[in-house]
Amino acid sequence: MKIQSKVLENRFVQLEPLAEAHKEDLRAACAADPALWRDLYILSMLDEHFDVHWARMAHEVAAGKTIAFAVVVDGVCRGMSNYLDVDSHHHTVEVGSTYYAPEFRGAAVNPAAKRLLLGHAFDSGAHRVQFRVDAANARSRAAVLKLGAVQEGILRHDKITWTGRQRSTAHFSVLAGEWPAVRDGLDARLSMLA
Repeated sequence: MKIQSKVLENRFVQLEPLAEAHKEDLRAACAADPALWRDLYILSMLDEHFDVHWARMAHEVAAGKTIAFAVVVDGVCRGMSNYLDVDSHHHTVEVGSTYYAPEFRGAAVNPAAKRLLLGHAFDSGAHRVQFRVDAANARSRAAVLKLGAVQEGILRHDKITWTGRQRSTAHFSVLAGEWPAVRDGLDARLSMLA
């Protein structure tokens, strides 16, 4: 498995390797929903926390642990979605650290972005793509299931969020053998969207 950082696009979104040019637009997108960062995310990208996490992502990208993407709609970064824990030896990768500004949730952006990320991962030799979601985040859990991923279970109290809340994590995956059916389902879903 060799996943490369490159521009991925379809008619709904363009995923660009996250760069300094996206920083302020991403900061603004993150600031649009402070309650989400406080209540559901393991870390914060609000206020002074944004620069700390931005630097951490850059370090993880440089170390080859993360491939970060800006989710660009109409020429503006509206969020991010990344490959995490890239494991070339075992041909596995996680899609995570996903965030979209509130006005881009619930329509085409998420399935379009995930169609690109899943397709690129499997085209690059992945055997398994996983998703880890806060078990308390019902909207994200439903979205991952709607993509066609299989829920494998919940790790109870496996993380502590930046606010000190004990988090449990729901694990989902799509396997290479499942990808054709998942791909066809995503393509059919996207074909019905404007």
